[in-house]
Amino acid sequence: MRVLLVEDDELLGDGLQAGLTQFHYIVDWVKDGQAAINAITAEQFEIIILDLGLPKRSGIEVLKVIRSKGIITPVLILTAREGTENLVQGLDSGADDFLAKPFDLDELCARIRALQRRGTGGRAKPAIQFGSIVLDPAAHRVSKDGELITLSRREFVLLQLLLDHQGRVLSREHLTQNLYGWGGDVDSNALEVHVHNLRKKFGNKLITTIRGVGYVIEKQEE
Repeated sequence: MRVLLVEDDELLGDGLQAGLTQFHYIVDWVKDGQAAINAITAEQFEIIILDLGLPKRSGIEVLKVIRSKGIITPVLILTAREGTENLVQGLDSGADDFLAKPFDLDELCARIRALQRRGTGGRAKPAIQFGSIVLDPAAHRVSKDGELITLSRREFVLLQLLLDHQGRVLSREHLTQNLYGWGGDVDSNALEVHVHNLRKKFGNKLITTIRGVGYVIEKQEE
């Protein structure tokens, strides 16, 4: 999952980027409100983690601008415990959830997963099941026919993306951005290699190639 982190505190931002990366998230980090607006309006993210006290444009301004443009990406705001007034304003401006500082990384990841489930059709169960395949985002485990399957970090992210959007063709550009973000050194055939590896582990029929567009996992018949 590709996350945009908007945080001007260098120490906290560096820690969050490193910590979330360990949990298989692709994290792009900007440090002021205007850079956040530019990034959000130009590219696609699945979750935005937004501090309210930012230079150039406040977090509240960022929220108002992106919501006025019809951008519905889930936003989790970070707030100081004493910032009740700003918190209410943030939620009223279009935020989806909040987390008070200081917070635990595990709780942040749990809230991100909850927002992701809400944004992909309100999936109630934390695990994703597709036939004999079960993917558990919280535990970062995948099994097939009850047997654990070892995946690289990016293979896991790619499989989750495709399973979360069953029946929807995801473009090569969208998938590559979600796998590598801004800082990734991407080979031209890197995405194809990950798809090939997943097909070897789960069967050639799992992922369908739409030539010239991207990839899709077709929905299972009811």
